[in-house]
Amino acid sequence: MVKDKKFVEAITSMDEDFAQWYTDIVKKADLVDYSSVRGCMIIRPYGYAIWENIQKILDARFKETGHENVYMPMFIPESLLQKEKDHVEGFAPEVAWVTHGGAEELTEKLCVRPTSETLFCEHYANIIHSYRDLPKLYNQWCSVVRWEKTTRPFLRTLEFLWQEGHTAHATAQEAQEETIKMLNVYADFCEKALAIPVIKGQKTEKEKFAGAKATYTIESLMHDGKALQTGTSHNFGDGFAKAFGIQYTDQNNQLQYVHQTSWGMTTRLIGAMIMVHGDDNGLVLPPVVAPVQLVIIPIALHKEGVKEKASQLKEKLAKVARVKIDDSDKMPGWKFSEYEMKGIPVRLEIGPKDIENNQAVLVRRDTREKIFVSLDEIEEKVAQLLEQMQIDLLEKARKMRDEKTYTVKNLEEFKNVLAQKSGFIKAMWCEDRACEDKIKEETGATARCIPFEQEQISDNCVCCGKPAKHMVYWGKAY
Repeated sequence: MVKDKKFVEAITSMDEDFAQWYTDIVKKADLVDYSSVRGCMIIRPYGYAIWENIQKILDARFKETGHENVYMPMFIPESLLQKEKDHVEGFAPEVAWVTHGGAEELTEKLCVRPTSETLFCEHYANIIHSYRDLPKLYNQWCSVVRWEKTTRPFLRTLEFLWQEGHTAHATAQEAQEETIKMLNVYADFCEKALAIPVIKGQKTEKEKFAGAKATYTIESLMHDGKALQTGTSHNFGDGFAKAFGIQYTDQNNQLQYVHQTSWGMTTRLIGAMIMVHGDDNGLVLPPVVAPVQLVIIPIALHKEGVKEKASQLKEKLAKVARVKIDDSDKMPGWKFSEYEMKGIPVRLEIGPKDIENNQAVLVRRDTREKIFVSLDEIEEKVAQLLEQMQIDLLEKARKMRDEKTYTVKNLEEFKNVLAQKSGFIKAMWCEDRACEDKIKEETGATARCIPFEQEQISDNCVCCGKPAKHMVYWGKAY
C-alpha cells in the first residue's frame, strides 16, 4: 500500500501548481515524452490511441457532410506564401524555413507548412473552371509546424497533428453556411464525444485568422479558469480567390471568384480533456474516446478459477466496451492506481468471493463509486455505466464552467474579479479596438468570442462607457 500511495503522490496537486499537475499527468499517464528538439513531443501509444479515436469520429462526421480527404505537400515556396499579404504577415513570426537541400542552397526558400491555405488555393486555381466543379469540399489530416517561443505538450508545440478543412463555393451564402455548419459539427463533437461544453461565437477583428473575412470559434474553460480555443471555422470570402486567381464560369457564362472556408481541430483537444476532466489521481477520460473503456483486475489470481472467469468476462464484455484484462503479477492496489492515472472509465474487480456470489465490482473513475453487479446483468450494467459517465462528465464540466463565469458592468469590476478569481467574464463592448487593447493591457484578458447567444448586461461598454454593440466573453487563455 505504501507503493500505491507514492504512485499517486507523484502527481502535484492541481490546486498547488496547475501547470506542474498537467505536466505530471501527460508524462506519468504515458501520453507523451519529450524529444531532442525543443518544443516537439513524442506522442506515445496511449496518447496516440486517444488521438486515433478523436480522428476516427471526426473523420466520419466530415464524410457524412460530403467532405473528401486529400493530402498536400509539406513545403510551400516563399513566392506562393507571399501571394496573400495579410495571411503571410499573420504567420511570419512562426514560420520555419528550409534554405538548403543537402549541401546546396535553394534558389527559393521553402516554408514548412504552418497551415495550407496557399497550397489549396494554388490547387483550386488549377482544377476549378466551371460552376459544375463546385463546391469543393476537402479535408486534410497532417502535421504543421509553428515556431512557438513557449511550448507545452498538446497545448502549444512546434509541430502538432491536426485536420484542416478547405472548401470552395460558388456563392458567399454557401461559404457562410459551410463555415457555421462545420463550427456546429465541432461543438457537437466536443460536447458529445469529449464531454467538454463550449461557447460558440465570432472572433473580434483583432483576434480573427490572418486573411479571413470572419473567424468563428468554440471556446471552452479549463479547471484552472483559463480559456482554450478548442476549434475554429473561417469564412475567407473571395479574398484568397482574388489573390490566387481562383475563378469559375457561372451558368450565365460570366467569370466569378469562388468563396472559400477553412476549419481545423488539433491534438490540443487532448490537452483540453486533461484540464477539464482530470483530477489529482490522474486522467479522467470520457468513455467515447477512451482507448480502453473497462479494465478487468482479477483479485487473488493464484486461486482456482479466477483467471478463467476474468477471461470469460473479457470475451463477454468486448461486445459492449473496449476491454483490457490485467492478469500480471503486480499487486491489485498498484494496478488500481495505474489505471486511475490512465483515466480508464470503469474498473471491474473479480475475485473468489465475487465468483462465489455470482457478482463483480464495478468502480467508476470519475466518482470512484463502487457498484456490485450480478454477472447475469454485467453487459447491460457496463453499457449503462459508460453512457451515464459520459453524460455526467459533461454536466460536471458545464457546472464548473458556469460557476466560473462572471458578469461585470465596468472596468473596475472587471479588474477586481480577475484579481480574485479566474474564469470567463461576460461584459459589454462598443466594438472599438482601442477598448479591446486597453482591457488586455490592464487585465491580461482577451476577447474570447462574441457569442451567438447574446445577453444585454448593460447598455454601455465595460471599458469606455459608450453605447455597447455586443456582449463578449473575455478571459485569460492558453
